[in-house]
Amino acid sequence: MQTPKLILQNLLHNEDYCRKVFPFLKDSYFENPVDKHIFKLIQEYLIKYNRRPTQDILRIELETSSTPQFEECKQLINELTSNNQDIDWLVNVSEEFCRERAIYNGLVQSLDILNDKSGKKEKGQIVGILEDAIAISFDQHIGHDYIDDFDERYDFYHTEEARIPFDITKLNDITGGGLPNKSLMILMGGVGVGKTATMCSMAASNMMLGKNVLYITMEMAEERIAERIDANLLDTSLADLRLLSKEAYTKRVEQVRSKTAGKLIIKEYPTGNASVFNFRHLIHELKFKKKFKPHILYLDYLNICSSARIKMSANLGPYSFVKAVTEEVRGLAVENDIPVISATQLNREGYGSSDPGMEHIAESFGTAATGDLIAVIIVNDELAGMNQIMFKQIKNRFDDFRSNKVFIVGRDLAKMRLYNVDRDTTPFNSPVLEVPNKSFDRKKVLEGFK
Repeated sequence: MQTPKLILQNLLHNEDYCRKVFPFLKDSYFENPVDKHIFKLIQEYLIKYNRRPTQDILRIELETSSTPQFEECKQLINELTSNNQDIDWLVNVSEEFCRERAIYNGLVQSLDILNDKSGKKEKGQIVGILEDAIAISFDQHIGHDYIDDFDERYDFYHTEEARIPFDITKLNDITGGGLPNKSLMILMGGVGVGKTATMCSMAASNMMLGKNVLYITMEMAEERIAERIDANLLDTSLADLRLLSKEAYTKRVEQVRSKTAGKLIIKEYPTGNASVFNFRHLIHELKFKKKFKPHILYLDYLNICSSARIKMSANLGPYSFVKAVTEEVRGLAVENDIPVISATQLNREGYGSSDPGMEHIAESFGTAATGDLIAVIIVNDELAGMNQIMFKQIKNRFDDFRSNKVFIVGRDLAKMRLYNVDRDTTPFNSPVLEVPNKSFDRKKVLEGFK
């Protein structure tokens, strides 16, 4: 018996099979027009009445439908008699059938895109179409039963979650050892406080820990981001970087290469012209062309992304637009099972405040609703004089944000590097030298912050 007929037969006569398989079936998987028409009749009845039709019902429905293959359809309905098959085998056969048909349809769709001369169809979609087809799976999980699934829940509590650690002790403290996958961290700050410098330092640290890092920039050129990473990892100031001879520069880069298996890819997009659609395509391209799969993504930054779902307009306003962008970015983190670190601006009131909070997020409070960890970067004259910055937590889904709500981190701005300020902790292990610690009056600096 052919698989399409086997599927139709069991949709009619096997309740368990129908409930498990029907949600994943599409009429496009049925190539024969007769099979497709019968499936549509079954599909319409199931959706409308939430139960399986009988053969008699199908015959009646066929009479009222329009199809040039009426007699062939009638004959097929008569052949869909009950049988007893192993349900696990049936589900596996059906899943393989759907995957093969999805791949075939994806190839046809890809050829149509390749042959399009109008330029309206984006060729970058092809990778995603084929990956989605290959990934077809009948997910049987329908939710967590609080009572019956307590064993699984207990195991989850005692399973160490994959995290991307920071080189800064306090950041690890507030995240339980680093950022978990499928999460979004947002850095807030006014113009010039060092959001990009902070992300560059974090990205350099991730790479030196052997992680693959993807850094997407829409505010600064790729070369400028790479320059900041160079200053960090080659242990030289931005001013002195260009004074290095080619031989000395090559030697330091090779030294970095010898110390890590991690890779860092920096990609620039025009300001306001790239969305999650572009980022998703980039991840697909890197996977196929460079065998590169990121462990973490840096996005510089949220407010200058475009939305993949909606267009910015005078009627829409920045709240809904930036909220949509933030939701799409967090969705990308979930889709790729990685953490994302991005940034957003403070509004005018927040920029002038000595103690900014969640109400000072620029353009959209929806950003605060979506981020998992949100921290404000604060710099004042006293902190700047001691080469330090302050982090203030305003939201934390990983821990009580009132614990370590405000903390100090050292920053060597010339070398684009963050470091621990406590003497009993070790700064970032750069390939060359450590940054010296500086003393500070912690009580005085933290005074006045909520």
